[in-house]
Amino acid sequence: MNDLQQTLTRLRDALGEAQVLTGDSISQRHYSDWTRHAPTCPAALLLPEDTEQVAAALRICNAAGQPVVPQGGMTGLAGGAVPRATDIALSLDRLQGIEEIDAAAATVTVKAGTALQDIQQAVTDAGFLFPLDLGARGSCQIGGNIATNAGGNAVIRYGMTRDLVLGLEVVLADGRVLNLMNKMIKNNCGYDLKQCFIGSEGTLGVITRAVLKMAPQPGQSTTLLCALPDYPSAVALLRRIQRSVGTPQAYELMWRDFFRMGVSWLENPVSPMPDHHPLYVLLESPASDETLQQTLEAALEAGEVVDAILASSQAQARSLWKIREATAEFPLRLAPLNFDISLPIGQIGDFADLCRERLDLRWPGNRSVYFGHIGDSNLHLTVDCHSLPQPAPVFEIEELVYSAVGELGGAVSAEHGIGLLKREFLHHSVSADAMQTMVALKNSLDPKGILNPGKIFG
Repeated sequence: MNDLQQTLTRLRDALGEAQVLTGDSISQRHYSDWTRHAPTCPAALLLPEDTEQVAAALRICNAAGQPVVPQGGMTGLAGGAVPRATDIALSLDRLQGIEEIDAAAATVTVKAGTALQDIQQAVTDAGFLFPLDLGARGSCQIGGNIATNAGGNAVIRYGMTRDLVLGLEVVLADGRVLNLMNKMIKNNCGYDLKQCFIGSEGTLGVITRAVLKMAPQPGQSTTLLCALPDYPSAVALLRRIQRSVGTPQAYELMWRDFFRMGVSWLENPVSPMPDHHPLYVLLESPASDETLQQTLEAALEAGEVVDAILASSQAQARSLWKIREATAEFPLRLAPLNFDISLPIGQIGDFADLCRERLDLRWPGNRSVYFGHIGDSNLHLTVDCHSLPQPAPVFEIEELVYSAVGELGGAVSAEHGIGLLKREFLHHSVSADAMQTMVALKNSLDPKGILNPGKIFG
C-alpha cells in the first residue's frame, strides 16, 4: 500500500467512508473555480461534517506530509482553490448553518460552509442587514469570502469582509483548533490573530466558524445615474455627496466604453441618456429624493455633473442597474481577461488613461472596458481576447497592466485574492522584505507546507 492509500485509509477510519471520495465520485465542480483554470481531479475529496472532522483530517494529512487544498463555493476568480492531481481537496460544503443571531450584540454566528445568500436572508428576517454582497451570493460560502477578504458593491459604506468579521474558529495545519470567536468590537488582548487568516486564501489555516457583524437595515434608497465630464468630477461628486447626505451604499463608475456596451446588451437597448459622455456614475443612497436632488443641483451648478436621472420607481432603478450588471454577460459575449486592481482614488483616472494608451499602442484595435467601485479604490478592467491576435498574448497583457499598477503604487488584487493567477505579479505591489515576512508567517503556521501549496507564493 503506497503512502497516499495509507493516508486515505486513515482518513476513512477517522471521517467515515462517505466523507472521503475518490475518482469518478468527485464532482467536476471541485476541479477548478469560476476561472476554469487548469481543471484537475484531486487525489481525493474530503467532506467533513464538523470542526472536529476538519481537525482530524488535517492531523492525518500533516503527519503524512500530504498537501490539502481547502475549498468553499468554488466561485473564486484567482485559481485559489484549484487542486493538483496529487492534492487532497477539503470541501466545507457540509459545514452549513446559522448557529446564532444575537440582536443585542448585532452579530450572527455561522459555519464556514454557509452560503452568503442564506446568511443575508436569515439576518434580514431578524430585522438586520448583512452588507457583504456579491454576484455569486447564492453559490459562494462565507468561509471562502473570509479567506479571500471579498469585497462587493457595498464596500464604500460597510467595508471589506475583514471589517465585518469579529471572530473566527480556525483549524491549523497540524489539526490544532484556534478559538478566536468574539462578539466584541473592542478587544485588545494581544495580537489580533484572526486578521492573519482573513485574506490568507487557506494557506495558513482552515476557517470553520465565524462571528460576523450585522448592520441596521437601511431605509428606502434612492438610485441616481449621472453623466460626468471627467474623472476628477467623479471624485468631487462623491465627496460632495458624503458631506451633504452621507456615504452612499454604492458608487459605481463606468467609463464610456463600458456604458455603451452595457446598454447595447439590454433587452431593450435604448440608452437612458446620451452615451457620448466620458464617464457615468450609478449610485445608491439612503437619502431621500428631495435631499439628494438638492445635492445634485449643486453638483450640476459646479459642473461636476452634466446630465442625471433620478430613478422614480423600483422598476426604473432596476433597469439602470442592469447596465452596470453587464459583467454577468462577459463569459457569454466576450473572451474576457479580467483585472481586479486597486489604486489611490486620485490616480484611478490617470491609470485608466495610461493603461488604455499602452494597450492601444501595443495592440491597436483591442477592446478594453473600465469600471469599478472607485469610492473604495477598486477598478476593474476587462480586455476582450477576441479583439487580439490569436493565441491571445495573455501574459504580456497582464505584465503591461500590473506594471502600470506598480508604477502608480497600486495593488494587483483588490478583492479576489492572488491564488495561482496573480502570484507572478505580486512583486509589483509587495516588497521583497514584506514577501519574506509573509513566507516566515507561512512557515511558522504550516512548517510542512501542506495547506494550499503553490498559492500566493508559488
